[in-house]
Amino acid sequence: MSTENEGTAVPPAPSAPPVPVDAPAAPAPQAQAPQGPYGQDPQGQAPQGQGAPGDAGRPGVSSSAPDPSWPPPPPPTSPYGDGGSGSGPGGWGSSYQQPAPKSGRGRGGLVAAILAAALIAGGVGGGLGYVLAKGNDESTGSTTVSAPANGGDVKRDPGTTAGVAAKALPSTVTIEAESTSGEGGTGTGFVFDKQGHIVTNNHVVADAVDGGKLTATFPTGKKYDAEVVGHAQGYDVAVIKLKDAPSDLKPLTLGDSDKVAVGDSTIAIGAPFGLSDTVTTGIISAKNRPVASSDGSGSQASYMSALQTDASINPGNSGGPLLDARGNVIGINSAIQSTGNGGFGTGQSGSIGLGFAIPINQAKYVAQELIKSGKPVYAKIGASVSLDDGSDGAQITNQGAGGAAPVEPGGPAAKAGLKPGDVITKLDDRVIDSGPTLIGEIWTHQPGDKVTITYERDGKQHTADVTLGSRVGDN
Repeated sequence: MSTENEGTAVPPAPSAPPVPVDAPAAPAPQAQAPQGPYGQDPQGQAPQGQGAPGDAGRPGVSSSAPDPSWPPPPPPTSPYGDGGSGSGPGGWGSSYQQPAPKSGRGRGGLVAAILAAALIAGGVGGGLGYVLAKGNDESTGSTTVSAPANGGDVKRDPGTTAGVAAKALPSTVTIEAESTSGEGGTGTGFVFDKQGHIVTNNHVVADAVDGGKLTATFPTGKKYDAEVVGHAQGYDVAVIKLKDAPSDLKPLTLGDSDKVAVGDSTIAIGAPFGLSDTVTTGIISAKNRPVASSDGSGSQASYMSALQTDASINPGNSGGPLLDARGNVIGINSAIQSTGNGGFGTGQSGSIGLGFAIPINQAKYVAQELIKSGKPVYAKIGASVSLDDGSDGAQITNQGAGGAAPVEPGGPAAKAGLKPGDVITKLDDRVIDSGPTLIGEIWTHQPGDKVTITYERDGKQHTADVTLGSRVGDN
């Protein structure tokens, strides 16, 4: 499946499970997708991909290198049959010519007389109808019904979409990121705390990381300069901080993404295609969806065990909050699955009802680590796994990235007795069908967590208890 980052196409993800998606933001160059222990071996690196800086939909990761032909060719000059100019025969905007009048009298006089009579009869009937209606009004009263209150006077309860939006919108921002060369894109973020920290996607701010320009604009129109506090490419989470932040910031309430159920109502807020403060609704259509996509810098892939929603998410929605019916943040909108290139000359694909969000429980942990140290901390098992497509599990490779050992000596996997060639098929109760799926599931945990791994060796099934280790930084 193909995916997009911030509205731009990205290379395929390395596994059937990892769903292809698009991220709502700006486009970026493609990169090679290496095999390795990304997220599990301190020296390993994940497959690379391409993303767009600023917003949602991304492709699934794949073991093969990204297709150099990406992004796809631009759409036809116009979605309309006339080429978009409106000047072609019968096309939109074509001129209309009045037919030439016919000469001669013939029955013209008779037709005119009949028409005049009809108009007079119509006038008489209309007058009579008005008199009868007026008399009926005066005797029985008007049949029209007036609303007891205007729309602006209606009370919008907290549980309604309007009530949730009214409370959450003031705490969301539209982010503009620009690199030193002037390239960039638009995404979304939301207020994380009263100190001025804003949480968003890494691919939204990737262009501004190395000396670029970053601004955040509230729905009131107030714009603030901002700086990147920390970013995690693997998690696709970033934290920025407003300069001269106002004292009346209201952080959004964080929910519990572990308790979300399929069918729960969702509300997404963002700036799709630059249209700030846009609210869309839907439901949770799936949980624990393996998704792999690339960040805006085109350096390496990110993985998530995502919340899937059919709320409309488009390029520019990336980094915005996915809310439950009570207005609690349950996820960060990050990627979308799309059918390909968009129409209407945009060159960007739009929502087809398959959006993906990073669960807020994971994003909260990552954001807190970034605020504390500026660097992400990843859980790992200390083994390099294949990123090839497949449905049989995550196989530990015979060689690690850069010539490193496939199983880190003294690491969690080694202590549990895992060896090269072992195929991991489950992590706790989660079925593992590929390397990217395993990475995404491991990253939903924190270093020190204990998990049970099920694996196959020589046709026999085994289980092992593993205490997850840690890796600091993206490299």
